[in-house]
Amino acid sequence: MKVVVIGGTGHIGTFLIPRLIEAGHQVTVVSRQQKTPYQMHDAWQDVQWVTLDRTQLEENGAFGQAVADLSPQVVIDLICFKLESARQIVDALQDRLAHYLHCGTIWVHGHKVEAPSEESHPRRPLGEYGIQKAAIEAYLLEEVDQDRFPATVLHPGHIVGPGWNPINPLGNLNRQVFSQLANGQEVLIPNLGLETLHHVHADDVAAGFMQALINGEQAIGENFHILSEKAMTWRGYAEAMAEWYGQKANLRFVPWEEFRQSVSEEDARLSWDHLLHSSIGSIEKARRLLDYRPRYSSLEAIQESLSWAGEGH
Repeated sequence: MKVVVIGGTGHIGTFLIPRLIEAGHQVTVVSRQQKTPYQMHDAWQDVQWVTLDRTQLEENGAFGQAVADLSPQVVIDLICFKLESARQIVDALQDRLAHYLHCGTIWVHGHKVEAPSEESHPRRPLGEYGIQKAAIEAYLLEEVDQDRFPATVLHPGHIVGPGWNPINPLGNLNRQVFSQLANGQEVLIPNLGLETLHHVHADDVAAGFMQALINGEQAIGENFHILSEKAMTWRGYAEAMAEWYGQKANLRFVPWEEFRQSVSEEDARLSWDHLLHSSIGSIEKARRLLDYRPRYSSLEAIQESLSWAGEGH
């Protein structure tokens, strides 16, 4: 099939494009500029590149038509972040596609009443990103006629893998935390460290998209979590990483205000976001309908990322 991938040069695309090529699809990557994927693969030689500035074209209402002009049978949209963006795609491509696969986020869940989150749970998104992604999901699956526009929404967790900076055990991107754990230094963790993070390897996300494409009859009109098998608590994550480095974790649990004052403003902002979301999701639906079976645990995905960056044990 002729597959157009919007935003295919990012972390998911690095693993997804070779899978699509190897499966025999004709792949066109749409991006603002042709750039090198995180990991090279011979399959990229068979990719057709189309340079389109989505933001600029959307301002003129022309992006959807520009994608339609490529005559795709399947569109995989990895960078749709606004409801209006989704509307433009639907308006231009309805009645013309076999399948549209949208990349959502586990953050559509926001506040949870039950854990782990399931796809059927009510949405209580927090922040503009989660709110917009939840609105796109509702639009694609509830408002759009699936016969005219066959859509699937996939919700990854905290994506990680080679070339990607993992969310650390404090819920931010400061790599110094891993050095502290490796050296047996004290690490401050807010509250009791029982909030959760749910990582997923980028290659498992790519596998999830492939399984949705292969199992289109079961996938169309549905949403799926694409995650590792299990989430980790912040405390458990820190202890496991310290052990990986051959150390015993030296953790001190402190109130949020004390923790906030010990880190930068940006680190505190990210930590607070991840603390509030405390992501943990079930993959039972994806396993049952798509035969999705992640290869990596959360910890394995994180450790591969750190080893690739030369920060392994």
